[in-house]
Amino acid sequence: MPERSDLRAMAWWLAFIVVVAALDQFTKDWVLAHLMHVGTSIEVTGFFDLVLAFNPGAAFSFLAGQSGWQRWFFAALAMVVCAWLLVLIWQQRHERLAPAAFSLIVGGAIGNVIDRIVHGKVVDFLSFHAGPYSWPAFNLADSAITLGVVLMLLGQFFGKAKATPSPERPS
Repeated sequence: MPERSDLRAMAWWLAFIVVVAALDQFTKDWVLAHLMHVGTSIEVTGFFDLVLAFNPGAAFSFLAGQSGWQRWFFAALAMVVCAWLLVLIWQQRHERLAPAAFSLIVGGAIGNVIDRIVHGKVVDFLSFHAGPYSWPAFNLADSAITLGVVLMLLGQFFGKAKATPSPERPS
């Protein structure tokens, strides 16, 4: 049976996941309420706009032109990855960096899965551009996933070094 501190640690990470997914959905609901037509935009700065866009595919519209099977494929894939990451969060629940990274990824993935189920595609609205160049629109969930992956990689590269036994030297 898990100890109380184990359950408390896991509850913290689950709450963090819920907050990430809820913030993502809140921002998407706001955008859908204020930018009612695809392509409608609000200039925020000279390099950043809020724009309503939908993505039926994955990152960078991968498989967006398919017949619709990708909706359920990406939703199912995200849920499998979320289940695996939840196991990893449980295993590392008393650490900070890895569970935070995994929680950001899970929260973002859940936000995008909700979109796939409700809208049939992901709502994107953050648009960065410089002159004629622009980055594909994305959303808060995508940002959380990206930040989670970056934190995960930083933890792998700069995390605690694993102690390796040193060979014994003869005296």
